[in-house]
Amino acid sequence: MNTNEQQPPGKVIQIPASNGAPLVAAFGLTLSFAGLLTHVMVSILGAITLCAGLIAWFREVLPHEAHNFVTPEREELAAPRPETKVRHLEVGEMGHRARLPLQIYPYSAGVRGGLVGGAAMAVLAILYGLIGHKSIWYPINLLAAAGSSQISAMSYNQLLEFSVTGLVLGTIIHVMGSAFVGLLYGVTLPMFPQRPILLGGVLAPLFWSGILYTELNIINPALQARIDWKWFIASQFAFGVVAGLVVTKHEKVSTMQHLPFVVRAGFKGSGIINEDKGGES
Repeated sequence: MNTNEQQPPGKVIQIPASNGAPLVAAFGLTLSFAGLLTHVMVSILGAITLCAGLIAWFREVLPHEAHNFVTPEREELAAPRPETKVRHLEVGEMGHRARLPLQIYPYSAGVRGGLVGGAAMAVLAILYGLIGHKSIWYPINLLAAAGSSQISAMSYNQLLEFSVTGLVLGTIIHVMGSAFVGLLYGVTLPMFPQRPILLGGVLAPLFWSGILYTELNIINPALQARIDWKWFIASQFAFGVVAGLVVTKHEKVSTMQHLPFVVRAGFKGSGIINEDKGGES
């Protein structure tokens, strides 16, 4: 009889003895089949491992099954905790941090900053055309080439000449793009309350220039090759700094996150807003 069968004194319970032989046998069986796809030596090693695991396994159960004896321990029942109710904190109460900024810049400030920043970027673009190509129409036609296949196919000399289509299309692209990017600046600048110009003047221009450089290399390699990226990044920096300064000059407005969802959804009714607390929910 196995020595584990010697029952110790006291109140005990009998459980099957732990044994790692089944794991060894399973591993050997896996190697045996793996050798069919790899090498015969893997199958031989698996067969040896399988036999060793089976022999060790059988010795634990034949002629008598091995057991272990465990002394049971009384488990102390924990006292049930009293039921607690969920208490919703107001914005700023007890260090509660809102998910959204408490105050943001109005959307109109972002659009206005984008337009002013676009004007600063246009000044640098014209200087680039005069200094680098002796023509103020080159950067305008080059910008219009992003939205017109006809202008994109122009030669270098044609890009230096005045084009009504290039002027109109370039102006539309520049104004709409500046307003849209300025709107994004107005939304994201409150997330950097300590260093707003760091986002507007450095991080965003680098991120935006990297995206354009990568995308243009795939969409229109000919247009990408004609852009002077040093001047382009400098104009992006000018746009970001000017747009960021214009946006930060505006007064922030409070968000509606502290109001109930029905109010933010546009519903009105009595009892939704506590008028005694100055309109707070």
